[in-house]
Amino acid sequence: MKPFFAFLERHAVSAYVVLTVLISWGCLALALGPHAFPATAEQLQSVTAGLAILAGPALAALLLTGILDGAHGYRSLRSRLLRWRVPLGWYAIGILAAPVVASVASFGLRLFAPRYLPAIVTSGDKGGLIATAIASSIMIGLFEELGWTGFAVPRLRRRHDVLSTGLLLGLVWGAWHFPLFWEGGTFATSLGLALLLVRLFSWLPPFRTLMVWVHDRTDSLLVVVLMHVSLVMSTLLLQPAVTGTSLLVYILVWAAVLWAASLAVTAAAAGREPARKARQGAA
Repeated sequence: MKPFFAFLERHAVSAYVVLTVLISWGCLALALGPHAFPATAEQLQSVTAGLAILAGPALAALLLTGILDGAHGYRSLRSRLLRWRVPLGWYAIGILAAPVVASVASFGLRLFAPRYLPAIVTSGDKGGLIATAIASSIMIGLFEELGWTGFAVPRLRRRHDVLSTGLLLGLVWGAWHFPLFWEGGTFATSLGLALLLVRLFSWLPPFRTLMVWVHDRTDSLLVVVLMHVSLVMSTLLLQPAVTGTSLLVYILVWAAVLWAASLAVTAAAAGREPARKARQGAA
């Protein structure tokens, strides 16, 4: 068994990605039944579908952590998840990054087209939308970051800088979302395909880069979870209720702002030794 464990340790992130996709997509297919893909919006909004897709990142991380690091790995994961004593400025960055970027994008577009109003403004059930956003964002942030940041990021940081780690994991993160954005006419029109690609790969890599940077500076999984919670709430509450070309334009503007922010922070950190590199390397 030693050669197997040595191989698994050398390819831990790849094994995590494969296992995450298999669990998530497999559970989603089982939850939705025959002819599950592409799923309808109503199907994807069910609690069962949500738990199915989220099972992958969390279960894969917990399983591989136990295999590779045992009890020490679980203690390290718990320590980072409960690490709340970090400067308040990092909480501010984690919680406000997504809503600030969303507000900048929508405000800039409203200068040219008033239809780019946040969903919370145009919703007929604001209380229901807020309640849904809070409940779903907490579950999504915790389940996903147990894996992406809890398991994958520390291992990638042993070999890659913040930007490379963010981009590599961000591309995987985007691809993992594929069933959630695959609609019936996605591959029938150029607009449908363009929407799929920008949803998966235009903004997730730069935002993941920001999350890697925050974790690198705080060594706190808790702050990154809150950052993910804020991201989900921002997309549900602040993204304009637009479709088609208007949605494509919004996502591209949102992505452009995120790329500018992520490149700025990683450029500022270039050449700087990670604040928690030793601890992350042992995680």
